[in-house]
Amino acid sequence: MISQKLLRKYAELAVRVGVNVQKGQLMVLNTPVDCAEFARLCVEEAYRAGAGEVQVNWMDEQTDRLRYEYEEQDTLTEIAPWRVEQKQNNIDRKCCFLHIKSSTPGLLGHIPGEKLQAVRIAQEHAFEKFEAYTMANHGQWSIVAVPTAAWAQKVFPELKEADAVDALWKAILAGVRISEDNDPVAEWRAHEDSLMDHSRRLNQFHFRALHFTNGKGTDLTVGLAPKHVWQGGCSKADNGAVFAPNMPTEEVFTAPDKYHVDGKVYATKPLNYQGKMVENFWFAFENGKVVDYGAEKGVDALKNLVEFDEGSAYLGEVALVPYDSPISRSGILFLTTLFDENASCHLALGASYPENIEGSASMDRKELESAGANASKEHCDFMFGSEDMQIAGILPDGGEIPVFRNGNFALPE
Repeated sequence: MISQKLLRKYAELAVRVGVNVQKGQLMVLNTPVDCAEFARLCVEEAYRAGAGEVQVNWMDEQTDRLRYEYEEQDTLTEIAPWRVEQKQNNIDRKCCFLHIKSSTPGLLGHIPGEKLQAVRIAQEHAFEKFEAYTMANHGQWSIVAVPTAAWAQKVFPELKEADAVDALWKAILAGVRISEDNDPVAEWRAHEDSLMDHSRRLNQFHFRALHFTNGKGTDLTVGLAPKHVWQGGCSKADNGAVFAPNMPTEEVFTAPDKYHVDGKVYATKPLNYQGKMVENFWFAFENGKVVDYGAEKGVDALKNLVEFDEGSAYLGEVALVPYDSPISRSGILFLTTLFDENASCHLALGASYPENIEGSASMDRKELESAGANASKEHCDFMFGSEDMQIAGILPDGGEIPVFRNGNFALPE
């Protein structure tokens, strides 16, 4: 069983490094009811850090599953006005958002894809005007994971329930750099510096494109936005607070050029999308757009992703993660993107992050799109990295230099 000491360390890390709540600030905590013990510790740590108020929004995926099973689509797609007003009020108060993630992989696998898609589209339309608050880092936000029995037994099906939960706790804490005798905040600061150093080195080359190949069949050229900026480790909100959007994080990432992606990419890990598991899937791109795709399992969910809106058939992010990252070396398939994307190079269909475009602070949506960024209500990462991944960086003059050899960084000094 996880000790209170480790739980408190994790809560402190989530609050002080993850969202980095500021003095007097409102922190909005979105959490499953199954994670109540850890959520309460986060509330306490937020107040200790100086939060002016903590608002907790409780969720229950089992109740959500029952709603999908029994309610009509018309009812499910009705978004109560008070929910929109609440979020507007929170953002008007310049809040920060902390999300606790513990969803059960494949929980909604039996729900018709059309129903899931309709609900998701209704939600995105209702809250569309708030997307920029987090996507453009106007306010702090962070996502952390807490194991539940249902999730743990999906990851460790060979173990008894209690042992599976303990094993997943151990893996999660290792991924976020927490142990009994360390200072995780100090370790995170050093880790962020390392990721920012990778970003600085990549930014020096001003690559025109990256060419990815591996033995699985991936042969993909990803053009990069002309004024792309590599980021990694941490971000900065409008109030000056430095925060870690994802815990864990092992990636450096930037913005593809929307209309300059060509070739075929094969996923190397499953994807949990809209409560359905998608396995052994691939995409073919021409002039930036997905023109074909397939999957051994979950192709209906893949269809929902590609056809979510006009922008979801284009890339919004390319991220580099060395095969020798700690989460990759663990050998664990977490079945959640928060962790699995930090074990593998990944791409995201959908929206680009404005921070990956130079000068984005003064750009509106049309200017961002003119700079090569993609616009969409979707942003979904999928993993395609491998031990034999080769990445060639294509320079402005057409020359090439190695970025990855055999799954790991190989940038020249």
